[in-house]
Amino acid sequence: MVLKRISLLNYKNLEEVGLEFSGKMNCFFGLNGMGKTNLLDAIYFLSFCKSAGNPIDSQNIRHDQEFFVIQGFYETTDGTPEEIYCGMKRRQKKQFKRNKKEYSRLSDHIGFIPLVMVSPSDSELIAGGSEERRKFVDVVISQYDKEYLEALIRYNKALQQRNTLLKSELSVEEELFQVWEEMMAQNGEIVFRKREAFIQEFIPIFQSFYSFISQDREQVSLSYQSHARDASLLKVIQESREKDKMMGFSLRGIHKDELNMLLGEFPIKHEGSQGQNKTYLIALKLAQFDFLKRAGLTTPLLLLDDIFDKLDASRVEQIIKLVSGDGFGQIFVTDTNREHLNTILTKAGSDYKIFQVANGIVNEMKEESHETE
Repeated sequence: MVLKRISLLNYKNLEEVGLEFSGKMNCFFGLNGMGKTNLLDAIYFLSFCKSAGNPIDSQNIRHDQEFFVIQGFYETTDGTPEEIYCGMKRRQKKQFKRNKKEYSRLSDHIGFIPLVMVSPSDSELIAGGSEERRKFVDVVISQYDKEYLEALIRYNKALQQRNTLLKSELSVEEELFQVWEEMMAQNGEIVFRKREAFIQEFIPIFQSFYSFISQDREQVSLSYQSHARDASLLKVIQESREKDKMMGFSLRGIHKDELNMLLGEFPIKHEGSQGQNKTYLIALKLAQFDFLKRAGLTTPLLLLDDIFDKLDASRVEQIIKLVSGDGFGQIFVTDTNREHLNTILTKAGSDYKIFQVANGIVNEMKEESHETE
């Protein structure tokens, strides 16, 4: 899948933007706060039906405006055109359409345009709570496995209902708890099995990318913890009910799963330098990209937002070697440092376009654009 062009109205600080892209490399440069990340976020929105940075859709509407519109015009590997539209007005539900036909469920769109984004906010994968790491796993698996996404949605619905019962100050019938606990257990077992299978297959791919970028300076790994491994998930949830009532929420279940991120034998959160942490995160995301390709999806779009900060020159060079290779499809990259972009383009030796971003205005640098004959 290739994004041929995009049209934006009132998305964050981007008032009106219309751009045509290269099928290979698209570079955006400018100072911080000018709108480079917002442009990548709009591309992300077209894949995941939401912003990468702000889950409250209405807050992505430009200040003092009443709506935003994002339109992406794609082309599949066999040349079929695809148009994706997202529009939202304040105090109204967002519309999401494929080829002018509105989706009845947004989850039906997930995975149609696979995408991987690497950004500074990824630091929360290491520094943040377990929810961030579960989200990382969910985003990967949901793009290629509809059964997983459906089970996860059902589990979360049941969890929400059970938590409501736990908070109730009135007496709740045993049968009500059983309904939601059985739904949690049934769907949670599906989620657990698929997470475990994914992580086992993912680890060597991730280690290979880290090894290449770091040139074998450190060893890294991942390990997966889940209450579903302890015993029958239904039994685990039911045995926790009395304690859960005191707390007012569910203490045990796959919503508490943890993905441990290790440098050597220790958590990278406590051991890693800034450069090691950044290398770890980039290796995770490039492995995510590679995994989605192996899962049989169309080659994902790759969004690289200011990824070279805090990395030494040798690691920057290794990353540039990777993303400039034939294994990647269409790439969108931002940087405040024009030299980084020039280095990527020199290595890539393929079609590219360069855009300058200033105060929400995006202009293609015509004299710099290069198209292979």
